[in-house]
Amino acid sequence: MSFGDQNNPYGAPQGGQQPPHPGYGYPQAPPVSPYGEGVPVLTTMPGTVSTARVLLWVIAGLQAIGVVLFAFAAFTVDQLEDDPAFDDLSGYSTGVLWGLIALALAWLVWAAVLATKFKSGGSGARVTILVFGILTAVIAIYPFTVFGIIHLVLGILIAVFAGNANGKAWFNRPRY
Repeated sequence: MSFGDQNNPYGAPQGGQQPPHPGYGYPQAPPVSPYGEGVPVLTTMPGTVSTARVLLWVIAGLQAIGVVLFAFAAFTVDQLEDDPAFDDLSGYSTGVLWGLIALALAWLVWAAVLATKFKSGGSGARVTILVFGILTAVIAIYPFTVFGIIHLVLGILIAVFAGNANGKAWFNRPRY
């Protein structure tokens, strides 16, 4: 049998017209995400998680303002006793004011450390961020001032944004 005739139906297929072989066995399955089917592996921080990080920095800034105000009050509490505008503040002793400075400074450091853990932190960092947001909201209820309302809203938003599905996917992502 000769394959020289182009019109021969039993001849070898012509070059370029040969259909591709699908291969043997089953086709290769797409890669599986460790989070389940349909959940993509995150490479960039979702918007809500990034917002929670920014809100932590805002709380750190507000705490810095609080540290400065409490330090000013601690140094000048003796001179403020005669001024009726500072009756509430002059009722505190210097030791209580220094305690408030220490508390505000500790909260500032905690917020700043958590804000830096968003890139490298795992599920433990997420749980700590949730605890921080909830504690911030609960503590902000008692001194119901303007700063208390701001801390209440920021604490709730941090807890919601770190606790949603995007936060879970971000903090549980694989780190290579």
